[in-house]
Amino acid sequence: MSLKKESVTVVRIYLSEEKAHLEQLLKRLHDWEKISGVTVFRGISGYGENGEIHTGTLLDISLNLPVVVEFFDKPEKIDEVLDHLSSTIEPSHMVCWSAERLMKD
Repeated sequence: MSLKKESVTVVRIYLSEEKAHLEQLLKRLHDWEKISGVTVFRGISGYGENGEIHTGTLLDISLNLPVVVEFFDKPEKIDEVLDHLSSTIEPSHMVCWSAERLMKD
């Protein structure tokens, strides 16, 4: 069995639980943008540009922890998705890079 490589662009979006609106974002990526897969990571601690540290303890009732949404697809599709998302998500909270997806031949 041989493997072939396909160029993709990986996107990572940094949010906080409070501002993530995850249901709407996942619905958009799944239903509207038709991204093939998305993973959401929940951090235990972090901070952004303003330096405010977001962390949680067992005693916290309401958490506002960091959330990372990651997905990848063909570069031209990702370009369109980023244009759409930039109207609702601060562009400086999104990073992307080129990668290769391995596929069976």
